[in-house]
Amino acid sequence: MSKSKSPAACPCGGPSFAACCGPYIEGAALPPTAEALMRSRYSAYSLGIEPYLQATWHASTRPQDPIISSDEKLQWLGLEVKSALRLRQRKANQAENEDFVEFVARFRVNGRGQRLHEVSRFLREPSPEGLRWFYVDGTFPE
Repeated sequence: MSKSKSPAACPCGGPSFAACCGPYIEGAALPPTAEALMRSRYSAYSLGIEPYLQATWHASTRPQDPIISSDEKLQWLGLEVKSALRLRQRKANQAENEDFVEFVARFRVNGRGQRLHEVSRFLREPSPEGLRWFYVDGTFPE
């Protein structure tokens, strides 16, 4: 039996990596929604897949420095999607290529438990592969 680098369960909480975030991270498919992109980015963070994080970050806000630090002892513990704000936001401003997802991600840094509560903003733009969602930025409601 060979060992795969991919986890059996999806880090974002989905049933399996292969049926959830795996195809997006491996480039076999594009996330169809902002929430699917957010979940796949969480999985990429938890697995340390920097190229996917860079590729899915909007060029206008993408950091120039590495996103993941090898010096930081970071362990991702879980993801809770609080709400996909799409319906409320669309009714308010009718922007079909902009979406928002609220989530809480739990993690440990150097052994200390922490949580990130964010409302992330995503834009959908044309790319060589077709319309594609990108992470732009986020706000912190707490």
